[in-house]
Amino acid sequence: MAIDVTAHLTIACNRARVAALAMDPERERTWIGGIKETHVQTPLPLAVGSRVARVASFAGRRVDYVLEVVALELDALLDMQSVQAPFPMRVTYSFIDAPDGGTVAGIRIRGGSGGAMAMLGPLTACMVKRNISADLRRLKALLEAGGGATTR
Repeated sequence: MAIDVTAHLTIACNRARVAALAMDPERERTWIGGIKETHVQTPLPLAVGSRVARVASFAGRRVDYVLEVVALELDALLDMQSVQAPFPMRVTYSFIDAPDGGTVAGIRIRGGSGGAMAMLGPLTACMVKRNISADLRRLKALLEAGGGATTR
């Protein structure tokens, strides 16, 4: 079963600050709940072609994968696809100015479920949606409390 799940949340911080934290692979563990380890495989800063290895936990299972940046727009978009993973996936972070101030941050996860996840069908999509929504809430709490990255 393929999944395509998106979550958005408005954060009361400027877009540059939100994107700086969310697009920093060395800070992923501060706001992405399932990430246990991150290893940047190419020199920073991120650019198209950069690779980041992650060790995550999903549904109680360890998931090792490598994402490659396929599109990057400063303070607006980070789009990554798996180049090593138990199933194909694409992870996209987006940031737009909110109409009443702040930033609308979004995460979209697309991919195919593999192994035991394939049998769970729609439950997998629900779990992914719950997880990325919680990630955005952690990002919001961190930034609105004054933590995170500084504005460029």
